[in-house]
Amino acid sequence: MTSPPPSSRADSGRARELRLKRGEERRLSSGHLWVFSNEIDSDATPLAAFAPGDLVQIKSQRDQFLGHAYVNPHALICARILSRDPAHPVGRELIDARLRAALRLRERLHPHPYYRLVFGESDGLPGLVLDRYGDVLVGQIATAGMEALKETVAAAVRELLSPAGLYWKNDSAARQLEQLPQVAEAAFGEIPAEITAVEADLRFSAPLTHGQKTGWFYDQTHNRARLRRYLWPGARVLDVCSYVGAWGITALTAGAAAASCIDSSQTALDFAQRNAQANGVALETVRGDVFEAMKALHERGERFDVVVLDPPAFIKRKKDIPQGQAAYRKLNQLALSLIEGEGLLVSCSCSYHLAPEELVGAIQTAARHSGRFVQILESGGQSPDHPIHPAIPETRYLKAFFCRVTREVG
Repeated sequence: MTSPPPSSRADSGRARELRLKRGEERRLSSGHLWVFSNEIDSDATPLAAFAPGDLVQIKSQRDQFLGHAYVNPHALICARILSRDPAHPVGRELIDARLRAALRLRERLHPHPYYRLVFGESDGLPGLVLDRYGDVLVGQIATAGMEALKETVAAAVRELLSPAGLYWKNDSAARQLEQLPQVAEAAFGEIPAEITAVEADLRFSAPLTHGQKTGWFYDQTHNRARLRRYLWPGARVLDVCSYVGAWGITALTAGAAAASCIDSSQTALDFAQRNAQANGVALETVRGDVFEAMKALHERGERFDVVVLDPPAFIKRKKDIPQGQAAYRKLNQLALSLIEGEGLLVSCSCSYHLAPEELVGAIQTAARHSGRFVQILESGGQSPDHPIHPAIPETRYLKAFFCRVTREVG
């Protein structure tokens, strides 16, 4: 069947409708928001008839309305639902309502305007992330459909919050999956070279244009708060993959005697030193590959009471799983070799494709190879300003295990 040219879409009467094959509505009816290209009835509604960002109604083969969505015919996830109410299509009114709902939650969670304001699908805005740093917002767009709504989102943010500026940091490699360019630009206002985040009355600075993600990692806020209860006066702390020093500085302000940060970025470590000074503490920094740096620390006889592992995602795609699992095992084994006597290991992973039990397995395997005994005291996930959509397991990605480490006896 020949697809109609794009110019005929409006005249065909089918451009506003995307129809599924028989039985493919079950997952969407249970609450999921993604439509995959192999679920489309391409004879009834060929994907080639749509342009990236087109707004459509998703219909079942039995003509049941399933939702208003945007489309990208070039992506495996070819459509994402934004509204399930036939009377509320995608537009400024819907964007306003979603942002207001997201803001109400964050204002209940946080006394100050420093948080993740929008977390994609979990806030009903697939493909959009917004982080708030006081009077500045930093956003990331991962889909062609949300890219088409970018100006609408910017206008809604401006009206709702009246911020000094909104910066689009759209430099994620994930945009390649949607055939989008990697660009960074101001939507409006004055954009500073660095952002400030406030967490537990501590102030941190981080680079914006050359920083990681949107500049800060709000998803670990609650896990860093958990760390405080496990520290003791005189503890020596190693913050691995430290970025700008949040874990190490949190530990120092909670009573630790010393902290060292390891990161491959000198810029990040320079910010860590600045942040330590700004919060009235001092720390040491080590620049280098974390595996080599930890090995060198061990060979020099350096030992710590607490080691925090907060690495980047070692597993970004399913095909990375075997190599990534090996990396987590190696990292945890190196960490255990650096813990003196009885201590604490905080082991994190932000890889969605690594299940929690697999990280536990990596910790236990590392413990067996190191002759250590590990007890998991507590597990944590992402902070509540990164809510989990119960129908979309992909929105639950962060794992953090707080482990007591002792010498194996018997």
